[in-house]
Amino acid sequence: MRRLDEVTAAVGEGRSVSCMSSAPMRSRNRGLSRRNKGLALLGFLLCPLGLAPQSWEVVIHEWDVPTPKSRPHDPTAAPDGALWYTGQLANKLGRLDPKTGTIKEFPLKTPDSGPHGLVADSQGNIWFTANFKAYIGKLNPRTGEVTEYRMTDERVKDPHSLIFDRDGKVLFTAQQSNFVGVLDPKSGRVSVQEIPTAKALPYGIILGLDGAGYFCEFGSNKIGKIDPKTLGITEFPLPEGARPRRLANNPDRRIYYSDFARGFLGRLDPQTGRAEEWPSPGGPNSQPYGIASTADGTVWYSEAGVQPNTLVAFDPRSKAFQSWPIPSGGGVVRNMVATEDGRLYLACSGVNKVAIAQVSH
Repeated sequence: MRRLDEVTAAVGEGRSVSCMSSAPMRSRNRGLSRRNKGLALLGFLLCPLGLAPQSWEVVIHEWDVPTPKSRPHDPTAAPDGALWYTGQLANKLGRLDPKTGTIKEFPLKTPDSGPHGLVADSQGNIWFTANFKAYIGKLNPRTGEVTEYRMTDERVKDPHSLIFDRDGKVLFTAQQSNFVGVLDPKSGRVSVQEIPTAKALPYGIILGLDGAGYFCEFGSNKIGKIDPKTLGITEFPLPEGARPRRLANNPDRRIYYSDFARGFLGRLDPQTGRAEEWPSPGGPNSQPYGIASTADGTVWYSEAGVQPNTLVAFDPRSKAFQSWPIPSGGGVVRNMVATEDGRLYLACSGVNKVAIAQVSH
């Protein structure tokens, strides 16, 4: 498959808050307007003394997926480095070989399954949620065989996102049904638990560093935590009006979330329950969505409400932001994942593409 778009954005080309621009604040503020003084002070506050912001260079490559109007929803990284995605409206899973640009599609056996979230296991099998047909599936890429694990509680109709826990069990959310659950692949048993908050809309889910599942409550200002063994649920309140949509672990042992409703990047300390937040560069209508962290601690996310969609970097040490436009416009980047070598895999739903961002310092 031919690579369609490529953009190189170096330091300073995106929107950023820089410690360097505000360090000599007293001497440079003389004669500035009141507004500019405020901006300089904001930069000073966002960049503590002695913490220079990281600098990034980003190159974004995009590929068209073969089936038109597939709505590639979520991406994941397989053990062999391939980018996999869910073609939600095409009823297919897709695999991109980053070395050759070749994309291979795998049709699902149940029509209109609506594949949504996906994750790879250690053997290279691809597990996915069938959002329209109430099952969790496993695709064997070597044979194309799909195994289906049906929901056993009729109240659970729309598995949404999923992740593996430390024991190899699948933790998942069911958004409109207002449930979270656990699938044991060995026995096929599915256990579910209703969210205490009504209409919480459990959305993105990650495995926390403590072995628990953490999930967004997109219908409320909360992040939920599920114990995979007991199915006990704990809820962490966020600032009033927050609507977390996706989550990412970080080396600083905090959980970062995209606040879609208010245009903030947030951070939850699961040990204390304390939440912090920062306005996203694109403003209150920027709609932060897909999010991931790389091993160096950088938090990456996309602004879906900005045209073109942006890829945003946040340095937790300096509190500095920088953003780059996605070449195709993005068409809403609903999710992204970071690879072990620091690349970012994106699904660009509205423009029918998948993308890889190469990041260097």
